Amino acid sequence: MRPLLELFTKNFDSPLIREGLRYELSNAFQKALRQKSVATIKNLSVGTNGGTQVVNVTLQPVKEPQALKGLMMIVFKDVESLPPITESGKASKPASQSARKIAELEREVEQAHQGLQTIREEMQSSQEELKSTNEEMQSTNEEMQSTNEELTTSKEEMQSMNEELQTVNHELLSKVDDLSRVSNDMKNLLDSTDVATLFLDNELRVRRFTSQTSKVTKLIAVDVGRPITDISSELFYPEMAGDVREVLRALISKETQVVTRKGLWFSARILPYRTLENRIDGVVITFTDITVSKKLEATLQEAYSVLKTRFTDQTAELDSAKILEGVLHKAQSVLEKRFTDQTAELRQSRAELKTEKGRK
Repeated sequence: MRPLLELFTKNFDSPLIREGLRYELSNAFQKALRQKSVATIKNLSVGTNGGTQVVNVTLQPVKEPQALKGLMMIVFKDVESLPPITESGKASKPASQSARKIAELEREVEQAHQGLQTIREEMQSSQEELKSTNEEMQSTNEEMQSTNEELTTSKEEMQSMNEELQTVNHELLSKVDDLSRVSNDMKNLLDSTDVATLFLDNELRVRRFTSQTSKVTKLIAVDVGRPITDISSELFYPEMAGDVREVLRALISKETQVVTRKGLWFSARILPYRTLENRIDGVVITFTDITVSKKLEATLQEAYSVLKTRFTDQTAELDSAKILEGVLHKAQSVLEKRFTDQTAELRQSRAELKTEKGRK
């Protein structure tokens, strides 16, 4: 067997491919690739150096192993030359050459027939593919037309929606301006009241607070969203979290007086936070400074204590005076009685003297 690598290269159109291999091998390769099955070329006459060689060519797609999947295995197999034609056991050289020539021509005819058959199959397959492609193109064209109509309709709808969105955008901008104005008004109102106000949600997380809350808690802007129990406070009010939960549970306000570490007094009032839909969404805690009132109350309490003491002392003195007055009244009664008795005795004595004088 001659070396078969001399018969084949990867490029079927390359001039290095031997005569007789180019078209047949290309057609068989395309057939095997298209049908994904084994394709065979029999009795293929291939030109060699100074002669011809008859081979059978088998093309088989490689499926295993995975690393070689997608490749094509091409096997070339020599075909033995036809035996010479003899008469009565003797070889006839002219007849033998003629027979080989006829055999070669027959093989070439067979190859041409196979090539034509392959071309017919390819043409038929191409026609079917073109027909299918044409139908797909027509279907695609119809879909494109339908899509174009839908896009036109969608464009009109988008234009209408865009106009509506512009209108809504203007309304939203107006509402944003209104909300900004209301927020500014609310901030200035809360600041003008000089009342520390703290807003908590249902989970006792800080929602908003006024600047005056710095007197009672150490809140800063980044504390929004944190639980109030995690924030240090100037108040001696450990029951605040419990009172807030009680207000959320009972939905009633609660008011108490608390003092800071600096000695400032505040009236803490906890109320449920009600939305416009009458839904409870946390609490509002206000801290009103009552330090002056507490100082005045302490002063009044001290004055009251002094007056009460004086009143008690004066009451004791009055009681003593009353006792003395009673003693004096008793003494006066005794003296008056004695005076009356003595007067009666004196009158009686005078009467007796007058009587004695009259008798004399």
